[in-house]
Amino acid sequence: MTGTPAPVPARATVGIVGGGPAGLLLARLLHQAGVDCVVLESRDRAYVEQRQRAGILEQGTVDALRSSGAGERLDREGLAHDGIELRWDRRAQRVDFPSLTGGHRVWVYAQTEVVKDLVALQLRDGAPLLFDARVSSVTGAGTDRPVIHYAHGGADHTVVCDYVVGCDGFHGVTRKAVPEGELRTVGRSYPYSWLGILADVAPSNEELVYAHSPRGFALLSMRSPAVSRLYLQVPNGTDPAAWTDERIWDELDARFAVDADWTLARGPITQKSVLPMRSSVTEPMRWGRVLLAGDAAHIVPPAGAKGLNLAASDAIVLARAFGQLARTGSTAGLDAYSDTCLRRVWRAEHFSWFMTTTLHTAPDQPAFDTRLQYSQLDRIAASPHAAAELARNYVGMPVG
Repeated sequence: MTGTPAPVPARATVGIVGGGPAGLLLARLLHQAGVDCVVLESRDRAYVEQRQRAGILEQGTVDALRSSGAGERLDREGLAHDGIELRWDRRAQRVDFPSLTGGHRVWVYAQTEVVKDLVALQLRDGAPLLFDARVSSVTGAGTDRPVIHYAHGGADHTVVCDYVVGCDGFHGVTRKAVPEGELRTVGRSYPYSWLGILADVAPSNEELVYAHSPRGFALLSMRSPAVSRLYLQVPNGTDPAAWTDERIWDELDARFAVDADWTLARGPITQKSVLPMRSSVTEPMRWGRVLLAGDAAHIVPPAGAKGLNLAASDAIVLARAFGQLARTGSTAGLDAYSDTCLRRVWRAEHFSWFMTTTLHTAPDQPAFDTRLQYSQLDRIAASPHAAAELARNYVGMPVG
């Protein structure tokens, strides 16, 4: 039973703009802590629940979903992974997470499924959640009563809040509530993109395979025991329609090539899309009564599998801070929110940059740079310390 949306009040302690993973998880955790909030999402429910993004969950994210009540289907259908495989120069090296991190692992469970689970909980008994609510502006960020202005059902509405949390992405309206010059954003773009496919074929490996190749990077992942998710490095601006199914499988075969008894299973490709890659961090993540979370504050390239997990960790830190405020009246957690999150954000940014630049082949890349990449991968294969650093970053650093 999914229930129906609760009415959106004209007054709330926390107004959340954006119904993606960060906003939905924060709302659920706030509901459990007895803090009233509203969630306003500009898209319809079908769009939100079908939006394809990352599918690797760190232990901290899994723990938060379980404690929020959204872990039942994850535990039943999610795929626990104890490692990844690196491939380069026709060699392969497995990185074993539990032995290198004191027992930690990751889970493969698509963002679409995380969102569906959280939406169902919110509609059943959580905070008000309104789809097709197009927020036009947030005013009063520097006052103690910021206001969210939105349109829904052909009429204009407002919600007066104690705090507004922007979970509406880099181009969302919440960032615009902060006066110009108060936020500093730094970042970089990469000279390549990912062509991602979904295929109705069982994964060709039990764990993810990250492959470096002179032809470009490739990643073997999965959505379920019967559905594979694979990626190819392609030039920026690539039209996915220009790649035939046969060409995609042939290129994946070439990039995953290894001197071992291994075959890439092929099957019907059901979806193709191109994902540009960039990094950015906005500092601080709070100004006045407006706080930023998830993609509104930071973006990472997908090679490190950190985007969804950083969004979740922001929500966890915020929920703790708002819970502290409700219980004790202390704003200490909220005052420390930006610094607390940015420490983890920058660690994840560095790891994502490391995975991206180590495994991808830049256009016209000099042979010297390729040999440096091989040297780094050789070191991971030969040094338990180097392998442990990769594993520790991959499974996720502690939240907070």
